[in-house]
Amino acid sequence: MNSSMYTLIVILAALSVIHIAFMILDKIQPNHDYSPIGHRINTWWGMFFVFCLAALLNPIVSLLSLMTLSFFALKEYFSMIRTRRADRRIFLWAYLSIPVQYYWIYIGWYGMFIVFIPVYVFLFLPIPRLINKGTVGFLRSVSSTQWGLMLMVFGLSHMAYFQVATPEFGAGLVLFLVIMTQLNDVVHYLASIYFGRKKIVPTANPYLTWEGFACSFAVSAAAAFFITPFLTPFEPTFGVISGMLISLSGFFGSLTVSVLKRDLLIGDDDKFESLKKSYISRIDSLAYTSPVFLHVTRYFFDFM
Repeated sequence: MNSSMYTLIVILAALSVIHIAFMILDKIQPNHDYSPIGHRINTWWGMFFVFCLAALLNPIVSLLSLMTLSFFALKEYFSMIRTRRADRRIFLWAYLSIPVQYYWIYIGWYGMFIVFIPVYVFLFLPIPRLINKGTVGFLRSVSSTQWGLMLMVFGLSHMAYFQVATPEFGAGLVLFLVIMTQLNDVVHYLASIYFGRKKIVPTANPYLTWEGFACSFAVSAAAAFFITPFLTPFEPTFGVISGMLISLSGFFGSLTVSVLKRDLLIGDDDKFESLKKSYISRIDSLAYTSPVFLHVTRYFFDFM
């Protein structure tokens, strides 16, 4: 049995224990709202299933799964913003850019993968909006679409690049990234519930506090020290640094998307509550941690 299989078995056991502990905690403390943790755990099971397919069958399955996730996240984002009929054409081109972005990853063309959406799509995107669609709402339409592509497609696509760039370590690096990101989010949430006092942006997300950030930052650094030898080729010191960077970037990702959702759905609390179960709420931190972790790893190690 190879190391990947051992890793999957350990993760399966850990997920089972966490799920059982969550169910017990939810029953003995019904006065606390643990639904965000429940949604995170469901996300972990989904990602675990994807990693199992990638490890047992083919990494391409993981790439296709992440491409599908980007599509649904972008679709959900478009459903949040106020649109006009003139925006439909630009949305179509935004959707078509998703398979192209993941194709560059599939063939391992790093240069095109890294500039396609930030440069070429950015330059091309206004054209379908300009042709016979007038000037009303042009800036809002183009900028909001580009922001969605950067967050939901470009950011998430970095996870897929790991397995193409470094087949030997790719699955472990992605697992490390996902585990650290989700652990950081859950610890931040729990710490904010139990002893958080100073809220960061109470109007957007009451669960983000400075105490929660400090606690999650420390726990992420400590957890990275122990997890690094099992999932990555890094030295423990670099693993701890990576854990701290993931914690910091995940915090900014969660904070940014919380403010974004509140800005787009201001005055519509029913829709805002439903978004707690959405794709965007589950991948908000990963959209930030994935690019940071990939570029730091690629800069300091020559196996990518």
